[in-house]
Amino acid sequence: MRKVFPLIVVLITLSVIGIIFIQMSWIDNAISLKRNQRIEALANATSEIKRSIHNLFLIKNGYINANEETRYYVLQSFTSQLLTGEDVRQSIDKAFTKYNIKEPFEYSVTNIFQIPIAASAGFSPNELGSSTDIPLTPENGYYVETLHLYIREDKNYILNSMGWMIGASVLFTTIIISAFALTIRTMFTQKKLSEIKSDFINNMTHELKTPLATISLAIDALTNEKVIHDTEKIRYYSGMIKDENKRMNKQVEKILQSARIERQDIKLNLQRINAHEVIDKVADNLALQIEEKQGTLNLKLGAKQYMIDADDVHFSNIIFNLLDNAIKYSKDKPVIQVETSTSNNMLAIKVKDNGIGMNKETQSRVFEKFYRAHTGNIHNVKGFGLGLSYVKAITEAHGGKVKVESTFGKGSTFTILLPIV
Repeated sequence: MRKVFPLIVVLITLSVIGIIFIQMSWIDNAISLKRNQRIEALANATSEIKRSIHNLFLIKNGYINANEETRYYVLQSFTSQLLTGEDVRQSIDKAFTKYNIKEPFEYSVTNIFQIPIAASAGFSPNELGSSTDIPLTPENGYYVETLHLYIREDKNYILNSMGWMIGASVLFTTIIISAFALTIRTMFTQKKLSEIKSDFINNMTHELKTPLATISLAIDALTNEKVIHDTEKIRYYSGMIKDENKRMNKQVEKILQSARIERQDIKLNLQRINAHEVIDKVADNLALQIEEKQGTLNLKLGAKQYMIDADDVHFSNIIFNLLDNAIKYSKDKPVIQVETSTSNNMLAIKVKDNGIGMNKETQSRVFEKFYRAHTGNIHNVKGFGLGLSYVKAITEAHGGKVKVESTFGKGSTFTILLPIV
């Protein structure tokens, strides 16, 4: 899986890049085609305009159905002075309509000396340089005249005319990229879940294997001839089996409790309790563990208001889990401090330790279910990674919040905020 996953990501990435490249090439080709069509339409329109103006000149001179020879002869004396401004405009309108040119236009007809003979009302001499020049005089004609056609063309005409096409292309490309990003995100999530699942199975196997091994050894000892008739040893090994059985039950209960929390099937027995008393009680229960590690636990319960509505069992578990984590992830001699204070009608409980601390990634994921920070050996700290997810879920069920501040290598501070009554 580790080798296949990067390969899948690379292949999908190359596919998306290829699709985007093809789309961009297609759009570029479409724009070029549209531009060429535009140039061809203008060229055909100018030829049509010239032919139409010549036909009007012939008609004005009485040559309605002139043959090519007559036509050539008569047009040698062509001059636009026989035509009206409306004649010229209609010739241009018809040609533009025929070739689907919809932009507004202005025109001017000049002689060989660039002196205007006729012009539309909106034509400006400044527009001569930007106009399309159409020679009206046939080859060897007597009067040299030129039609200057200025089209008020939108600079973004081609892009605007292809707007729906480009928009659709961009939309579908965005959808493809979004689908790709979602796919990659899902794959990373699945990979993360797979790793969490593997870690959980490994941890669960380890946590259950130890008591099972102890029970197996105790049972073997009970079948020993020397032990069978020794009441004291039978009591000792039976007690060992009972303790290990309780330990396994606790581990199973943790998993079941986590499942209930995930289903939001938490039933709180709310009652008014003294938070300081609960903290003192939990601290006393953990005093022996701290002494075994030659550590210290300092209580600075300075909150003036410490009565809260909470489930006594769950609240005790919150404090226990935070202190237990502080002990487990501490250095050789743990120094743990519990402080309480009040602010904005909330009771703040801070649990500070001098443990191994956490980096930014671990801090962002520490409240995830089954998540455990890797410290080299996955079993060097016992547990399933359920403690802090439980703390967060129960705290929020009480209408509170939990946050963490940590410096890698220096320790962590967990803060619980609960409403005061």
